[in-house]
Amino acid sequence: MDNHEDRLAGLDFLYKALADKRGLDIVALDLEGSSAVSDVFVMVTANSDVHMDTLRDTALETLHKHGFRTTVEGNESSRWRLIDADELAVHVFSKSGREFYNLEKIWRDARAYRHTYED
Repeated sequence: MDNHEDRLAGLDFLYKALADKRGLDIVALDLEGSSAVSDVFVMVTANSDVHMDTLRDTALETLHKHGFRTTVEGNESSRWRLIDADELAVHVFSKSGREFYNLEKIWRDARAYRHTYED
């Protein structure tokens, strides 16, 4: 396993927390060297505004427990919430927001990790 795979797999604590709250289609993209914004994007889709807030709060709590400092944008948006944790960005999307922003297409050359759900 190289450093890129380690970086994405090392966020398993976050993927599991989001999956425990029924976050959908959890994907991480390794953007090191590609983006001036963050080295890693984690994306998750929610079913509603309330679910987006739940996923945002879960991600914040989980990141704080693991020593990340965070800021949040998009709290009033019906499509998207962004958690900036320095070199990590967590994008919580509505279904329409995920389709609209389509970050997987924009960053299609990035190494991707898809979280597999386990009940």
